[in-house]
Amino acid sequence: MRRSFIRSVAAVVVIALAAAAWLLLRGGPTSAQIARGAGVYAEHCATCHGTNLQGQPDWQFPLSNGRMPAPPHDETGHTWHHPDQILLRIVKEGIVSILPGYETDMPPYQDILSDDDIAAVLTFIKSRWPKREREYQEARTREGAIGAP
Repeated sequence: MRRSFIRSVAAVVVIALAAAAWLLLRGGPTSAQIARGAGVYAEHCATCHGTNLQGQPDWQFPLSNGRMPAPPHDETGHTWHHPDQILLRIVKEGIVSILPGYETDMPPYQDILSDDDIAAVLTFIKSRWPKREREYQEARTREGAIGAP
């Protein structure tokens, strides 16, 4: 019985992630999606990831508590290295969903933001990347590359 419940929950999560990925991939972003994402980003993400997507200083080196600082989401970071499927999962379920045991200050946003809000934030972030990074990330998403960041 418990195993069937876990399978049902997993199926719902996969369907939700697929729907959110579809929203991100359909026909390109609109100015309304980008504006919505900018607002959600400013309210929920900019405090740690920076108003200009720049991340926290020395983001590649652990803090004194052993946790990693918030990485940048601009082209200097690694967000664009990952397909939409992974980015959606990290935001929604937390990084521990793909890196069990990883300690982070970023909470899972599944109870805070809707799938549409998460998709809008990622659309906003991607709208700020140079063409090369956008094209690379789009190819990764099309490939359906799944794995740890």
